[in-house]
Amino acid sequence: MTKNVGNLDRILRGAAAAAILILYLTHIINGGIASVLGIVSLVMFLTSVLGFCPCYVRLNINTSKKEKQ
Repeated sequence: MTKNVGNLDRILRGAAAAAILILYLTHIINGGIASVLGIVSLVMFLTSVLGFCPCYVRLNINTSKKEKQ
């Protein structure tokens, strides 16, 4: 698993996941939409922490900087 998520992308994913968590904890979102957004938030958080997004592999996207050789 090579990293394919860049730093800015990771920060934005983490911030979006945190925003969804805050909306849930303040009871702004609830019910079915909260469940769906919770799953999306979990995926965004995991891809942010790991630096790897399986969807990016399928779409041939890489937002991480290339390492210099």
